[in-house]
Amino acid sequence: MTVLNKKLYIKLLVCEELYRQQLEMYKYKLRRIDDRIVSISQPHVRPIVRGKASAKVEFGMKLSLSVVDGWSTIEKMSWSGLQRRL
Repeated sequence: MTVLNKKLYIKLLVCEELYRQQLEMYKYKLRRIDDRIVSISQPHVRPIVRGKASAKVEFGMKLSLSVVDGWSTIEKMSWSGLQRRL
């Protein structure tokens, strides 16, 4: 057995967690699970349920941005898929 470099080791851990989540969903016939991994290459991304006709689920960062006198400031960033105010 060879030693994995750090990047591959992290991906292995992500795959193990993904497998655990999928197995739990299958065994208990669940349709959702908290902090579900939807991308092996970006495990921090979470699905955001929007309920729109065109896209019921979106992926990506939620951002709170303010613009004052032409200057933009990022107030808050979140990769969480939870529906709550930033």
